[in-house]
Amino acid sequence: MNRSDWLRKMRLEAEEKYTTLWAADYGEKWGTYKNSTHQQFIQKFLGLLEPHSAILDAACGAGRYMPMLLEKGHTVLGIDQSQGMLDSAKKKFPTVQLEKIGLQEMSFAEMFDGAICMDAMEHVCPEDWLPIFHNFHRALKPQGYMYFTVEIANANEVEEAFKTAQEMGLPVVYGEWVNDEVYHYYPTMDQVREWIREADFRLVDEGEGDVYHHFIVQKT
Repeated sequence: MNRSDWLRKMRLEAEEKYTTLWAADYGEKWGTYKNSTHQQFIQKFLGLLEPHSAILDAACGAGRYMPMLLEKGHTVLGIDQSQGMLDSAKKKFPTVQLEKIGLQEMSFAEMFDGAICMDAMEHVCPEDWLPIFHNFHRALKPQGYMYFTVEIANANEVEEAFKTAQEMGLPVVYGEWVNDEVYHYYPTMDQVREWIREADFRLVDEGEGDVYHHFIVQKT
């Protein structure tokens, strides 16, 4: 299998698992994220926005972070590639607009004052990171802000996962982890910063905590 076909297969498998295996009880199992670092950074992000802003919750899942956005009086559009996750979100947030759109398929143009993409980019292959950042840049209004997270994995375990995938004959690149429930990719933070720069974002704030690196960036 060539790499493009394999990556397409990995993405479809992730969508199917989130819809058929995890969506039904995702909200009850994981609920509102209690991690203090996530809360600290989302409050920093919200503090940069004007009242009654329009926010894109991209890869919103079952709506884990929507309460924090809605309680500030903002208007939220949630998108996700998993219909099952959107169905779970709709049960809890019936008045929020939700659409089945993947990060790679976003085509919004200057619609949002802010955007979040939390606990999701780890499922994105390296080829799609920069195009997705370009999608976010286009979706934001001038000077708009985005907050996103990058999952951190143990370096030795990432190396072992890479070797295992190579032994299986899979068309992987370093940082990809496929011998798990669903595809993951772990870029270096320097690579993420380079993608941020290439997508014409300005780095506003960053930090580490709760197994994630947190980035707030602004459209330039």
